Amino acid sequence: MAKFYESISDDLREFIAAQHIFFVATAPLSAEGHVNVSPKGMDSLRVLSPNRVAYLDLTGSGNETSAHVRENSRITLMVCAFDGAPNIVRLYGKGRSVLPDTTEWGGFCEMFPRYPGARQVIVVEVERVQTSCGYAVPLFDYVSDRDTLVKWAEHKGEDGLTEYHREKNWCSIDGLPTPLAEGK
Repeated sequence: MAKFYESISDDLREFIAAQHIFFVATAPLSAEGHVNVSPKGMDSLRVLSPNRVAYLDLTGSGNETSAHVRENSRITLMVCAFDGAPNIVRLYGKGRSVLPDTTEWGGFCEMFPRYPGARQVIVVEVERVQTSCGYAVPLFDYVSDRDTLVKWAEHKGEDGLTEYHREKNWCSIDGLPTPLAEGK
């Protein structure tokens, strides 16, 4: 069943690249804080090396991942096969946010399509990789990416997105600050 590895092999890299959705899990240090699990889609995940991945984080209703990795860096990404052979891959590691106003941004954002509302890249130093069977994960047919977020962000425009980030993305639901709040 479950197997553990120290890094992402070439076959796991290919599997990860072929999936249309992945999930991100983080948690604050406080036992009273909320664990966050977020689905991510579109063309937003890259395996950079056997021990490093990055994903383009688009504007959302919250910014829990960013607040949590700022506080403690713990992060897990999970990729599941919804077609073909069953498989689940979990990437355990330490994450950090790269913001648009930093020198690193250009190198990372060039790896992804230009989506309006891109607020940060989350970079993960992968410490452990786990595969598991996925036998109970249902089969689904991929139809397409939704265009709702892109249209919403285009309608908001730069000023509207900046205001939205200020209102909704500067802290977590538990009140933890995000790196966006630091850049004010």
